[in-house]
Amino acid sequence: MSSLTLPRLGMGTAAIGNLYRAVSDTEARATLSAAIEAGIGYFDTAPHYGFGLAERRLGAALAEAGTPAIVSTKVGRLLEPTLLGGTRHGFVDADPFEPVFDYSADGIRRSHAASLSRLRRERIEILLAHDLGAMTHGAKAEHHRRVFLDSGYPAMRALRDAGAVDAIGIGVNEVAACLDLVSHVELDVILLAGRYTLLDRSAAALFDLCAGRGVQVIIGGPYNSGILAQDDFGDGADLHYNYETPPAEILARARRLAGICAAHGVRLPAAALQFPLRHPQVASVLPGIVGVAQVRDTLARIAAQIPEAVWHDLDQADTPLRQEAS
Repeated sequence: MSSLTLPRLGMGTAAIGNLYRAVSDTEARATLSAAIEAGIGYFDTAPHYGFGLAERRLGAALAEAGTPAIVSTKVGRLLEPTLLGGTRHGFVDADPFEPVFDYSADGIRRSHAASLSRLRRERIEILLAHDLGAMTHGAKAEHHRRVFLDSGYPAMRALRDAGAVDAIGIGVNEVAACLDLVSHVELDVILLAGRYTLLDRSAAALFDLCAGRGVQVIIGGPYNSGILAQDDFGDGADLHYNYETPPAEILARARRLAGICAAHGVRLPAAALQFPLRHPQVASVLPGIVGVAQVRDTLARIAAQIPEAVWHDLDQADTPLRQEAS
């Protein structure tokens, strides 16, 4: 198992890969420079984020800064040239490539090599198999799972054993995929997005298993794609929850959580960012950040003092929902 030590706070880079809106090279570089200067030393990226764009931008900024940093990227998709433009897979005016799933050993090795080139690095610290599971693959999920277990996973382990990476794992959005894979293969780390937040605590079912197997957990998407990143929700039309427009029930719950925080003089985004770190199995939290102002806001949120009474009231508000789910 890896002995890699992760910082409590890292930065997710999907937003600088033009998720939901186009981000200029200037804004992306300013964001990354501000994050590096502020001491954020862990960055998570993937070929899927802007179809290479996020990796390119991150690599350029880290090379320019010359500051050591932990980088995780992902495998499971290869990028093939395309003439398609506009918005694709949620990314706006991204690089001219189309992602194609490939969890085979050859696909893993090719994806890793291509990421190193885009990132301008000789090695990266963490390599994650991206988006295994039914949420992404539907009826093809079992096929991709089998290819990964029979071919891709051994290739990832070989890269780790050769010292090309420090740690291997999976980066997914669904708890079921984590429970399945951690029971079948040795993983160093799981990056789970959106499943241990103030609105979705379903990852709690995973933590004991990870503790028993020595698997570190990184929580991405602490704002559930954005809805928890503000206190004022308006009519909800411009918000995202799990990458989609939030349903009325989720919007109502978010407003209730914001009200609880406000009653204690606490901002909801600060509570949302710090919530995953309350669990001892969570090593790091990865909010998506774009813009210098968001870097400043993130640092203020992670440093905010949140009284235990706030957590008590937020837990109490969630208890009936957990009981109904069970």
